[in-house]
Amino acid sequence: MLGGRPQRRFLAAAIFAALALPLGPTLGAQAESRRPNIVLIMTDDQGYGDVGFHGNPQIRTPNLDRLARESVRLANFCVSPVCSPTRSSLLTGRYNYRTGVVDTYLGRSMMRPDETTLAEVLGPAGYRTGIFGKWHLGDDVPMRPIDQGFQRELVIKGGGIGQPPDPPGGEHYLDPILQDNGQPRKFQGYCSDIYTTAAIDFIKASEDRPFFTYLAFNCPHEPLEAPAAELASYKDVDLSASAFPQLGHPIPETARSPVKDIARVYAMITNIDTNVGRLLRALDDRGIARDTIVIFLSDNGPQRFRFNGGLRGAKGSTYDGGLRVPFLVRWPGHLAPGRVVDRLAAHIDVFPTLLDACGVPLPAGLRIDGKSLMPLLRGDPNVVWPDRVLFFQWHRGDAPVLGRAFGARTQRYKLLRRESPPPGTKLPPLELYDLEADPYEEHNIAAEKHDRVDRMYAEYTDWFKDVTARGFDPVRIDVGGPLENPTILTRQDWRGPRAGWKVNDLGYWEIQVVCTGRYRVDLRLAPRRFATIAHVKLGKFERTMSLEPGATACTFTDVEWPAGPGRLETWVEGNRNTAGPLDVTIHRLADRP
Repeated sequence: MLGGRPQRRFLAAAIFAALALPLGPTLGAQAESRRPNIVLIMTDDQGYGDVGFHGNPQIRTPNLDRLARESVRLANFCVSPVCSPTRSSLLTGRYNYRTGVVDTYLGRSMMRPDETTLAEVLGPAGYRTGIFGKWHLGDDVPMRPIDQGFQRELVIKGGGIGQPPDPPGGEHYLDPILQDNGQPRKFQGYCSDIYTTAAIDFIKASEDRPFFTYLAFNCPHEPLEAPAAELASYKDVDLSASAFPQLGHPIPETARSPVKDIARVYAMITNIDTNVGRLLRALDDRGIARDTIVIFLSDNGPQRFRFNGGLRGAKGSTYDGGLRVPFLVRWPGHLAPGRVVDRLAAHIDVFPTLLDACGVPLPAGLRIDGKSLMPLLRGDPNVVWPDRVLFFQWHRGDAPVLGRAFGARTQRYKLLRRESPPPGTKLPPLELYDLEADPYEEHNIAAEKHDRVDRMYAEYTDWFKDVTARGFDPVRIDVGGPLENPTILTRQDWRGPRAGWKVNDLGYWEIQVVCTGRYRVDLRLAPRRFATIAHVKLGKFERTMSLEPGATACTFTDVEWPAGPGRLETWVEGNRNTAGPLDVTIHRLADRP
């Protein structure tokens, strides 16, 4: 993928050229005044039913409920079943398979660096761009937010705090270690509070320039580490099944989350709600609320079964419980508050919608899958909105498989196939639902409507072939370049049949050595009770080192590597077993005098 650097310079020139073009008649009036600010708020694993404005009587979300009253709400807004795919589509307007993102870990959630993000289009249009919270599209060059158009970043690594990419000592939601414009930094406080404070500071520092603030909370994702004050507020709240509306698809009692876990999730969401209130007050205090588009959504359904407005399924599922999420758009003076739009929309639509609202044209030659929702948001009574088919798919693996765990949805109908229970088993049968008559997906009508099943499956097949045409060669991590030194490789991004997050798992990294030169390779290891031999291998280069029992680290010094692509393999062996390191740090050393 490194060959994309000249393409990126060409693309930047193309964006500048596109921005110089005259705007169309629908955008000209907006271009005559200052472009609106953007605040894009995304939460992590917050389901459709995890807000008061969707009928949850026990959760406390007063600020989000107020935001809903002041916004246009899209009642049928869908995302991918899991987070990285949603995030890539949100920021590019393209289906995630086009971006190279197929999953959430093991090297499958790194977005191709030649993708064009919303930040990369808005920056040349005069916007200050900042991200605060969760990125989850690549931790190293050339995939970091600051490599993809964000001028300011304060983010976690990988998909969540407490996962392998976290620096040692930063594994908790309280006092985390965050990446501050590419550098690790220890913070004091609860993670969601830290992100919000940084986002508000970014907004205050924007002065006369419009800003794009992407506030991407990693809550209420697991681990369920809730702030103490909010958790205490749910101590006496009834969270048993009987306390919630009995709607739609019932949750088996054996699958329902324990009450103590629901309390933790709700406390994390109430903390988010408080922070959303802080941010909205900051806009009011600066007198820029009417000049700011605020969008709120979640990245997928709830990670565990709890009240979800009666929807079937949860995170990871192609039923609506995994796909359908809250979606609000507030723009005072431009969008009528309190309107509910029932037209089908999705994550791929946010990119073109915001460009349309801001009067920023799509860069010439850039192919996207979404369409601007502004005609629906404005409530134009004469708008023509043809029905369309939207597609969703997710399962584990290095590449998607035709027909496995997918959904194809129109305004009325949805064709889907559930995931196979164990790997390698026969694919489950296709299911079809009439969502107008059966919004909770309780009655499969595939046997009654063969023609519609065949037609929608053919449409899905055409889509699949289109979005996977480029293939899924691994995205390579740059090592030894000028933008990052050292480079830390973690189990988030390694690959291979034994790759995973358990202590004895083993993988490798596909890298691009940017500069021929001398390197130091540090391995961080899980201690072993027996002596081991450590290995480092890249192409024809291989070195070994003997280690005493209990060793937790080793260093290979003065390693000579040529520039170019390669597969980096590091492991320890002993007692007739092999295992990978916890992480690898690669330093490019100064050239010899």
